[in-house]
Amino acid sequence: MNTDFLPQLRTEWFGNIRGDILAGIVVALALIPEAIAFSIIAGVDPKIGLYASFSIAVITAIVGGRPGMISAATAATAVLMVTLVRDYGLEYLLAATVLAGLLQIGAGLLRLGYVMRFVSKSVMTGFVNALAILIFMAQLPELTNVTWVTYVMVAGGLAIIYLFPRITKAIPSPLVCIVVLTVISLFINADLRTVGDMGELPSTLPVFLIPDIPLNLETLMIILPYSAAVAVVGLLESLMTAQIVDDLTDTPSNKNRECIGQGIANTATGFIGGMAGCAMIGQSVINVKSGGRGRLSTFVAGVFLLFMIVVLSDIVSIIPMAALVAIMIMVSIGTFSWSSIKNLRDHPRSSSIVMLATVVTVVATHNLAIGVLIGVLLSGIFFAWKISQIFRVSSTLSQDGTHRTYNVEGQVFFASADDFTAAFNFKEALDKVTIDVSHAHIWDISSVAALDMVVLKFRREGAEVELIGLNEASETIVDKLAIHDKPGAFERLMGH
Repeated sequence: MNTDFLPQLRTEWFGNIRGDILAGIVVALALIPEAIAFSIIAGVDPKIGLYASFSIAVITAIVGGRPGMISAATAATAVLMVTLVRDYGLEYLLAATVLAGLLQIGAGLLRLGYVMRFVSKSVMTGFVNALAILIFMAQLPELTNVTWVTYVMVAGGLAIIYLFPRITKAIPSPLVCIVVLTVISLFINADLRTVGDMGELPSTLPVFLIPDIPLNLETLMIILPYSAAVAVVGLLESLMTAQIVDDLTDTPSNKNRECIGQGIANTATGFIGGMAGCAMIGQSVINVKSGGRGRLSTFVAGVFLLFMIVVLSDIVSIIPMAALVAIMIMVSIGTFSWSSIKNLRDHPRSSSIVMLATVVTVVATHNLAIGVLIGVLLSGIFFAWKISQIFRVSSTLSQDGTHRTYNVEGQVFFASADDFTAAFNFKEALDKVTIDVSHAHIWDISSVAALDMVVLKFRREGAEVELIGLNEASETIVDKLAIHDKPGAFERLMGH
């Protein structure tokens, strides 16, 4: 048995008991209106989102790979289910949630969490900034067509959030904000929107159920596209949020375990009448800023959420939305990378373009997956272009003018293959040509094809060609793919 396991488990669960419990309570209060709102987006009863938030938070606290990260029902997954609910109903939503979870478990078992290494810092910054903007935009409905009292309450809430820590940090300031503004709203009896106005809170515990759908191939074909989209978007947001919490807390996390944990949570949630979800950057930031660090904070958030909606629903329903709006504005401000604005002038132009493209795409589409995909593709294109520039071919001619040695330096791949081919003079009357790739690397089929073309063109002109200096990796791919030493090579290369 691993002797390090128990101390690690103890630290993750009980290393910050007081901070985790208080932070979990704050998160639970902030989760309620969001879970209701996301249910409305998906076109289902509010209890579907609330049950999901409870289930996903509790399960990921136990089996997830990132202590202190909050997972629950989210807008990112809710918007993907709108058409399915409208066309086929709630039962298909629950089945799609179960299947999405199974796909995520499969992704974790295949160790796809490692794809995060291909997400550049510029994409991460764009992702964070876009989410900060979306979080703020989500508060605008609560700030339009409202009384002046709402603005005063929100401003007062922000003042409490930012100024109370100067008095003491023993109690999270967002929790103080909720309590104080709720008490004030009761005394002034003003026209303020409350949590109760968002939708009716459930009064019973969730129960185990099996989605009432036909178990056949047709059903699978209906739910599979939705499940696959939810699985991808959910994992993408969860893994990127995990990376952000890693940076905020300066602690590592297990990305593949997080994939499996999210999958188990979604699979189980579908069987208790909940919708699919994933990690929430806003709630995770609230948790960290309120002092939450361990698994206990996520567990408390889920359990206390269920306790409040079932037992304390009358109290919860009178919390003014202004208090929660103030908290989410704090999250938006704290999430946005303000230094990235200043760095636009200092950072390479390509990095700034990637960051801005990610922000614009995510905000415009409200789809994190599309925005991040655009960012990753642009990063790859810019990287390939930069590497292709670090390439040159020089040559020396023997004294008798019959032997030329070409020295290749840099990376030979699809983006530099044309420059590689163009660097050789095939019409020069030579007896022998030596191509020295000691300071180069052959990467892909495009570069091997370019090498074949060069060798065969020189041979067609009557020159003997010698290839030297291949490193082990280059030699492996050349031996496997090159055709210049095979019969009929030139005709095969030209497609004849």
